[in-house]
Amino acid sequence: MRKAHEIVRKFRNVKTIPNVAIRLSGLMSSETCTIQDLEDVIRMDPTLVARLLRLINCPYYGLRQKVESLKRAIVFLGMKNIRNLVVIEALKDIFRENTSNEIFSKRNLWLHCAAAGICSQMIAERIFEQQSEDAFLCGILHDIGMIAENQVEHDQFIEVCRLYKPELKPITAYENEIIGTDHCMIGSLLAQEWKLPLEVQKGIEHHHKAINDVLPGSIVGIVQTSEYMVSKLEYTAIPGMKVMLSSSLSNHIQENIEEYKALARDLPGEISKANDLYESHEE
Repeated sequence: MRKAHEIVRKFRNVKTIPNVAIRLSGLMSSETCTIQDLEDVIRMDPTLVARLLRLINCPYYGLRQKVESLKRAIVFLGMKNIRNLVVIEALKDIFRENTSNEIFSKRNLWLHCAAAGICSQMIAERIFEQQSEDAFLCGILHDIGMIAENQVEHDQFIEVCRLYKPELKPITAYENEIIGTDHCMIGSLLAQEWKLPLEVQKGIEHHHKAINDVLPGSIVGIVQTSEYMVSKLEYTAIPGMKVMLSSSLSNHIQENIEEYKALARDLPGEISKANDLYESHEE
């Protein structure tokens, strides 16, 4: 735990989630939060306002009329979706590739996280008929700890990637042996620092744990299932990375196999459709 805190402290020196996102998360935990409160916070960052309006008018949402008002954008998307879009915009800068390495690629990690976020959203909505905003957020942030490791303990992290053999043991075992902590714990601490919901923090912390009694409809269960599905489509954080499911999740999928087959058929199209929204690119 001490090593995880040390990496998070050093990672603060890097541009991470902006203060406006942290303030939004804090506001949304209050029962008295209003749309006007959110608008007042977001307007403090004119660049962010422009990005949000650009995003809401992208083909993904298919709006007939252009949205030019921040307040209308908040009303249309809802508070949690606005929070998620703010986080996504910050993540694009964090995940932007600045080095070339055959073993680890920020771009590949971003594609994996974006796919996991979209898949988590689809599972929450289509399988469990739940609100999906927090599941999406957990999915897209679940491997953020790898970015911190790569930034703060670069040589050790690359050594983890080089030595990793999925048939022998999980990547978290290599991380703990070489770095002294793992990306799950680091990511959970970052989510806590950013004032994200407790369920999102727990989902990030436990997404690699084989919990035999995990509830399939919990955020942990949804993100673990999502990682399994996107890995089958070769959206992996590290080349060759494999995801194993606990018996409770495997049984759940088998019991609902037709629904999951339909979801798997639709998933590539949803990832492609969301490209404008989630793809990391130079401005």
